Amino acid sequence: MLILDALINFILGFLLLAFPLDVFQLLGLPVEVPPFYANILGGVLVGIGIALLCEHFRGSRGMVGLGLGGAMIINLYVGLVLVLWLVSGKLTVPLRGQVILWGLVIILVAISGGELWTYQKKKNGSSSLDDTDKKSSG
Repeated sequence: MLILDALINFILGFLLLAFPLDVFQLLGLPVEVPPFYANILGGVLVGIGIALLCEHFRGSRGMVGLGLGGAMIINLYVGLVLVLWLVSGKLTVPLRGQVILWGLVIILVAISGGELWTYQKKKNGSSSLDDTDKKSSG
């Protein structure tokens, strides 16, 4: 899950850094000139992607990146902010932009659900292993 999340962050981040106006126009989102905030968002997304990869590939003593909990919180928070903008009526975007943004909300919630499921699966798997170890040693 961390690699998939990192990949999505990298793709969107690099597109926002390299082609912010084109990306916003293509998606039907409000365009700002100069694209300062779009570039900042792109940088943040790339940074999050790097942190996710650090967490995924770290060894037992490696640098801690951004784990499942942090990724889940970021995705849910961004999804919440998008929902608030979409339902507030203050965001003037064409239908294509609204479809893209609602699709992004769905993707963010789905990724968060996958991250939560992965966490629960690991948590349940480790607790059952601990119980097995205790029974075999006792």
